[in-house]
Amino acid sequence: MLKILSNKLLKGSAVFGASFTLSTGAIALPAAAEAIATTPPTTPENSDSKSNLSQTILEQINQYTNENATPENTEEQVTSVSQLRDVQPTDWAFQALQSLVERYGCIEGYPDRTYRGNRAMTRYEFAAGLNSCLDRIQELIATLPQGVSKEDLDRLQRLQEQFSVEIANLRGRVDNLEARVTTVEAQQFSTTTKLEGEVIFAPASIFAGDNAFGSRLERVPIFGYRARLNFVTSFTGKDTLLTRLQAGNLPAFSSVTFTPEGDLFFGAGPFETADNSLALDELSYTFPIGERTEVIISANASGTDGFTDTLNPYFDGDGATGALSRFGTRPPIYYLSEGTGIGIRHKFTDGIELSLGYRADSGSASSPFSGEGLFNGAYGALAQLTFQPSERLKFGLTYANSYNTSLLTGSRVANLRSTLEAFQPFAGNNNLPVSSNAYGAGFSWQLNPGFVIGGWGGYINSRTLSTLDGQLNRGSLDIYYGAITLAFPDLLKPGSLGGIVVGVEPIADASPRLSTDLYNAGLGGDDDDVSFHVEAFYQLQLTDNISITPGVIWITAPDHNSNNSDIVIGTIRTTFTF
Repeated sequence: MLKILSNKLLKGSAVFGASFTLSTGAIALPAAAEAIATTPPTTPENSDSKSNLSQTILEQINQYTNENATPENTEEQVTSVSQLRDVQPTDWAFQALQSLVERYGCIEGYPDRTYRGNRAMTRYEFAAGLNSCLDRIQELIATLPQGVSKEDLDRLQRLQEQFSVEIANLRGRVDNLEARVTTVEAQQFSTTTKLEGEVIFAPASIFAGDNAFGSRLERVPIFGYRARLNFVTSFTGKDTLLTRLQAGNLPAFSSVTFTPEGDLFFGAGPFETADNSLALDELSYTFPIGERTEVIISANASGTDGFTDTLNPYFDGDGATGALSRFGTRPPIYYLSEGTGIGIRHKFTDGIELSLGYRADSGSASSPFSGEGLFNGAYGALAQLTFQPSERLKFGLTYANSYNTSLLTGSRVANLRSTLEAFQPFAGNNNLPVSSNAYGAGFSWQLNPGFVIGGWGGYINSRTLSTLDGQLNRGSLDIYYGAITLAFPDLLKPGSLGGIVVGVEPIADASPRLSTDLYNAGLGGDDDDVSFHVEAFYQLQLTDNISITPGVIWITAPDHNSNNSDIVIGTIRTTFTF
């Protein structure tokens, strides 16, 4: 019987689902296996110790068998190979496995009746499998009428000698890895934090068009950048403290077009410029509560994408990948809730998720003065119910309530507070209180591996709550937006992406008195015409760390005014990650 079992053990991988040879790499053999490798050859002086070989091995293996056992990893005895759902007669080790299960009963399966033969083996699983077979050896020895013969012990001795080279080599590799790990731990700047970097280079230019006031735009090529350093810290392995430092010099094109339509995501905000200053861009802490709930606490400048799904997976790369424009990156409703606050994501099931978040403006959240602070200043509260009936299809319904926040995309009137601050006769005055209720819907549907269709649409009602010291009549704005996106993953090269966005950036219809006041101030009244946003890009993934994305953005009837010539913006974004 021992002869048969020895021959089976020599096949190595058929017994435990992994090889005993050098190719096992990172598997650290338990102490029992080391004992086999270092046992000296049989001599008359040590022949008495042979009879204790099995018992010694069993005692050493038992140290490992019961460690770290969890319900999902616990194995259960099977009596027939047919009980293992993932083992087929065509598998190369089927006969060996069948013999060990049905003849010797020393192979176990998982509770879900699988064997998982291609899965990497841990030292606990090695010990458990070896212990099971050694138990069987002990039972067989006990049933032998003459006890253990010298021939049987010689076969076991040859078995350990045949594996001595592999065990010695493996021990050397493990010692080398331990030395390297010790060196890395000694030299790293933190045992809990890793550093991630991202740099964007982007030559860009306006090639044609008029600004929002009808004047011809200059064709001035520029070169800009955005650099980020992310310190990603985890204290428990499940939580994440994100500290992001950012610097950039790329201005918003709206600083010359005078409309937020077509602004690049990785540039400055509407009507703003950048000055190369290094700043804390985001500071947030994410941690789980149970298995299905995640909490995100944001101390500074965190986006809505931190706690909710923006339903635009191939285009929302936070400016580094995907769409080039702010409008193409994510629907405008998500820009209403950014800054300091808290977000919660809860999965009712694998296909239904609820997201809730409250964010105050980072500039005023820490201010103790009247009209500011966490709850008395600008804020945005957002709720979204996301449905994912399959891996390829998801859609969601979104609601946001905000006070004194901006859409960051669309016409000047749709971004009223930003417009009043940027243009005469109200320049520098952003004290007009505006309250908004926003409703949105979006979806993403992957029809096949190489084609994904998506889109979004929404309605926003904004109300002005004062007259701005008599300069404007109180009124309301009805704002609409929508888009269709087409994504082509792995286009021409694995990891690359082609993308097309066609939509209407936020377009506003002001109440009569408010519209008249804005028109008389030279800022436009209603957006009487429809401007289309057309964007196309190709993200070429050169390496795992470098991508180049040439793209073009075409804005018809800029600022929703057909009297203005179409704007064409081109850029080549190069993204480095490290």
